[in-house]
Amino acid sequence: MTVHFIGAGPGAADLITLRGRDLIASCPVCLYAGSLVPEALLQHCPADARIINTASMSLDEIIAEIKSAHDSGHDIARLHSGDLSVWSAMGEQLRRLRALDIPYDVTPGVPAFAAAAAALGAELTLPGVAQSLILTRTSGRASSMPDGETLENFAKTGATLAIHLSVHVLEKVISELTPHYGGDCPVAIVWRATWPDQRVIKATLETLEDATGGERGRTALILVGRAIGAEEFDESCLYAGDYDRRYRPVGTDPRFPEGTE
Repeated sequence: MTVHFIGAGPGAADLITLRGRDLIASCPVCLYAGSLVPEALLQHCPADARIINTASMSLDEIIAEIKSAHDSGHDIARLHSGDLSVWSAMGEQLRRLRALDIPYDVTPGVPAFAAAAAALGAELTLPGVAQSLILTRTSGRASSMPDGETLENFAKTGATLAIHLSVHVLEKVISELTPHYGGDCPVAIVWRATWPDQRVIKATLETLEDATGGERGRTALILVGRAIGAEEFDESCLYAGDYDRRYRPVGTDPRFPEGTE
């Protein structure tokens, strides 16, 4: 029997992969992070499934439920919000499962930064402006930041920043980024991306605090960088008419002649 860790996406119930949906439908036991995973996804569970909201449970209690289901011969759907590769607390669960010799697999989900960028209608890596995206956060009660992983250090790169779990310390974010990006740098906050009550604010680092009107909330992502809302940027060579590429040979001596692999 297998524990299927499934990225449930950023909020909208239809932003789940087909694989994730089908795995939910196949599992007689489902554990889900009820504070962030939409209950609409539970409609995919079998009619007689055992459904467990883990929002109030400790790690020991979660693993005990998984072990009990495994001992009974049941596959398990374990739903987490967004994508499981960042800030999901999946790693500590997998370590416990390996120690118990319980098989598992992982199905990725739509991450929050991608949902926020979609809400803005923005590409976060524009030619000549930014070609890197840094996913980060500020220190919190649950997890502190390692030495060196500071907003100041990341800001020195000039990359686009996607700052998670930090809207409650917005003033700190602004003060640490402004010396490096400048007060006129575009910034956006997206609250509850893809949920029905999604809210977006676009501003600059200099005007952001006033633009929020003091609103902080909790489920929000801060995007900072010159790529946000930019109109002046280079066009990619990828679609240029004179760009020689494997699927569109150009010129008398193309790098990849037609018909070659």
